[in-house]
Amino acid sequence: MAERLDTPKESRRTWVPRFQRDPDAVGRVAEAFARFMGTGRFLMYMTGFVIVWVTINAVGLFGLRWDPYPFILLNLFFSVQASYAAPLILLAQNRQDDRDRVSLEQDRQRAERNLADTEFLAREIAALRIGLSEVATRDFVRSELRNLLEDLTADREDARGEHDSATADGPADTGRR
Repeated sequence: MAERLDTPKESRRTWVPRFQRDPDAVGRVAEAFARFMGTGRFLMYMTGFVIVWVTINAVGLFGLRWDPYPFILLNLFFSVQASYAAPLILLAQNRQDDRDRVSLEQDRQRAERNLADTEFLAREIAALRIGLSEVATRDFVRSELRNLLEDLTADREDARGEHDSATADGPADTGRR
């Protein structure tokens, strides 16, 4: 019987268990390693290790001399350490670069939003200034009210003057006919 290509296969039992792999696990280890290698504690540990190594192998303490004077094994140890340290440090730097790139992009977007907000507020302030130039101010209203009051008092005085002149010029024979 031929297998169909449009249906998935049943799960197979394997002797090797499958592990869930975290893609960032190596990166986190690399960052922790790079952080540790950049500390004074690491330098003190390495200095102590080298002093003990050289002392035991040069003097022959406890009857041990597994690495005589040119300390070739110690050099091999340092070479292996450097061959692992360099890529791990570069991996940590790449991860930091990625974080910095994301941070810079977020900063750029935030700056664009701030610029847009600032431009919007500047346009709003300009519109308010234009609108306020058309709005009557308190001093303008007061001066207009004063002018109206003066016009009213002048009209009233004119009306009184006409009334007084009309009564003075009016017919003298108010009932004599």
